Amino acid sequence: MRFFIFFCILIVLITACNKPQSFEYRGMQNLKIDSIGLVASKISLELVYFNPNNFSVDLRNVNCDIYINHNYMGRYVLDTLMHIAKRSEFIIPSSMNVDMKNVFKNALGTFLSREALVEIKGSTRVGKSGIFITVPFTYTAMEKFSMF
Repeated sequence: MRFFIFFCILIVLITACNKPQSFEYRGMQNLKIDSIGLVASKISLELVYFNPNNFSVDLRNVNCDIYINHNYMGRYVLDTLMHIAKRSEFIIPSSMNVDMKNVFKNALGTFLSREALVEIKGSTRVGKSGIFITVPFTYTAMEKFSMF
């Protein structure tokens, strides 16, 4: 009888602990050039995401590579702990160094078309109650850029 009760409790715990869903990318805002150089430049922006989970989660350690028109632009690392409410939008402040030789390769094409293919590939650690898992993510979309 004790084994049956233990088994029932175990089944309830396993089904109650849902794996977190990936965050939904909603866009970027407040793009700002902090410094410009011939070799590297520093940009900052805010990334807007939505948490589709029916529970709050903690976000820790975002690591990703940014590509524009299939050319590597730079690596973004966020090493902080953020609490994200259930079913809500949230903003991740971002800052990164950009490899300017790849920017110069794409500048004319991006300027003429006013849009570019943005690819973000990386992973993050999300969790609840101190238990974290690594969740890989990819994002690919055509983004419109306005120079003026």
